[in-house]
Amino acid sequence: MEVADRITETLARSLLARDGIAVIWNLHIAAAQADRSGYPAAAAAILQIADAAEAAWVRSEEARTLIVG
Repeated sequence: MEVADRITETLARSLLARDGIAVIWNLHIAAAQADRSGYPAAAAAILQIADAAEAAWVRSEEARTLIVG
């Protein structure tokens, strides 16, 4: 995993821990706003964070299912 990917993952997990699952939706909204405002690179970066947060959330849900089930 590259350094940039690790940073993205760490940021995504931090945001997810702080704001919960709603952060995924909020990041998508922020990416759309950035894109509409003429900042496609920022929008792409925000979407990467949103995708990493979603992947982390799915992994945590799968882990909880294994523990409970």
